[in-house]
Amino acid sequence: MRLRRMLAVWAAKLTEKISVHIFHRQGVTWAGKIALQICPSILKELAGQVKKDIYIVCGTNGKTTTNNMLCAALQKEGYRVVCNHTGSNMLNGVVAAFVLSAGIGGNLKADYACIEVDEASTRRVFPHFKPDYMVLTNLFRDQLDRYGEIDITMNILKEVMQSAPKMKVIVNGDDALSAYLAMESGNEFITYGISEKVIDDKDSREIREGRFCKQCGEPLMYHFYHYSQLGDYECTGCDFKRPKIQYDASEIEVGDHLSFTVEGRRIRANYRGFYNVYNILAAYAAARTGGLELTGFNEMLAAFNPENGRMEQFQIQDTKIMLNLAKNPAGFNQNISAVMQDEKEKDIIIVINDNAQDGIDVSWLWDVDFDRFKDANIHSVTVSGIRCYDMGLRLKYVEIPSKVETDVETAIRECVKNGCGNLYLLVNYTALFSTRNVLKKMEAEK
Repeated sequence: MRLRRMLAVWAAKLTEKISVHIFHRQGVTWAGKIALQICPSILKELAGQVKKDIYIVCGTNGKTTTNNMLCAALQKEGYRVVCNHTGSNMLNGVVAAFVLSAGIGGNLKADYACIEVDEASTRRVFPHFKPDYMVLTNLFRDQLDRYGEIDITMNILKEVMQSAPKMKVIVNGDDALSAYLAMESGNEFITYGISEKVIDDKDSREIREGRFCKQCGEPLMYHFYHYSQLGDYECTGCDFKRPKIQYDASEIEVGDHLSFTVEGRRIRANYRGFYNVYNILAAYAAARTGGLELTGFNEMLAAFNPENGRMEQFQIQDTKIMLNLAKNPAGFNQNISAVMQDEKEKDIIIVINDNAQDGIDVSWLWDVDFDRFKDANIHSVTVSGIRCYDMGLRLKYVEIPSKVETDVETAIRECVKNGCGNLYLLVNYTALFSTRNVLKKMEAEK
C-alpha cells in the first residue's frame, strides 16, 4: 500500500510541474486525479497523518481568502499546514493539496490542514476523512444551473455535517441561512458576527436571500442589514432569531484599511471591502476555537498577500491594478462597494465567461446593482470575456457606457497605455487564472 502511495505522490508532483512549466496551467486538478487513480485510499491515508486538526472552509463567498488567512495564522504560530491555496476545492483539488505536500517517501509531515471545499463536493470529500472543524462563511445564490436553489446546498451540507457528529461548526451568525443550518445539524457550533450597524443601506436594492424563516416559513424581521441577507434578524412567527455571537466584531472602521475589535483585541488589515471583515473574523474565530492564542495575528495580516485574484495587487508601468473575483450578485455588489471606497478616478474592466465552472446561466448579472458605478468617479469601463456583449447590454440598461474588447490582454494593455493609472479588474471564475497570468507576464516585462 505504501508503494502505491509513493507512486501516486511522484506522479502527482510530476504532473503538476509539467502542467505549470510546459502548458502554463495550474495542474492541481490533474495531479489530484492521477494520484487518486493510482492509490484510491491516498486521501484517507494522508489525512490520517495530520497530527492535530483538520479545518475545512465552506460557503458561497470568501472561502479562499478565509482558508488562506487561517492557514497563515496557523503558520505564524509555528505550525506546518497543508492548504489548497489555489482554491481548487473539488475532490481532485483536495487530494492534490495533501499529495503535493507529502514527501517523496509518500508520508506527510503536517500539524494542521486547512482545506477549502466546494459545498456540492463535500459529499465526495467527507467519505475520505472527517474534519475536526468546519468554517461556514455564508450561503448566497450561486450558479443556479449547477447548484440549484440554496435549499439543495443546505441539504447537502446538513447531510455531511451529520455524518461527522464530532465536527464543530464555526458559523457566520449574521447569516440566517447558515445559522439555521448549524442549529439543525445537531453539531456543536460556535458563532462569529457583527452586532453593531456599520452601513446605512436604506436605499439598497440588493437581492436578499432567505427572507423567510426556515423553521416556520414566516417573514424574518431585520433590525438592520450589513449587506445581502446578513444582519440582525428574528422571525415574526416563531422563536428563531440571530444566535448569541461568541466572536463579536465591534468598533469597525472601513475605507482604505479595515480595523475592528474582537475579544478586546484591535485587529487591523490594509484591505478594502467590508466583506473582508467577515473573512478575517472567520479565520480568527476558527483558530481561537481550535485553542490558538494568535499573539501574532496582526503581524500575519500585515504580511498576508491575498493571492489568486482575491484583492490581488499588481503594478504595471505607472498603473496600479487590483484583480478581484466576482462570481455572483452578492459578491459583485460587495466588489462595487470596495471600488467605490476608492475616491480616485479609475478604469474598470469586467470579464465574464460562461464555462461550466462559471455556470452557463449569466442571468445573475441582472441582479447586480451596476447602476452604483455612476457615482464611482469612473474614467472608463471595458467589458471582456466570452459573454462580454451580455455584460455590455447589462450596463447599457443602466446608462453606463462601455467599450467591448473580447481579448483580455488587449483590454488591459489599452488601459495601461491610455487609462488613468488606477485599474480595477473584476472577473468571474474561469477568467481568473488566465487574467492573472496576463498580469504576471506584463508585470515582468521591462
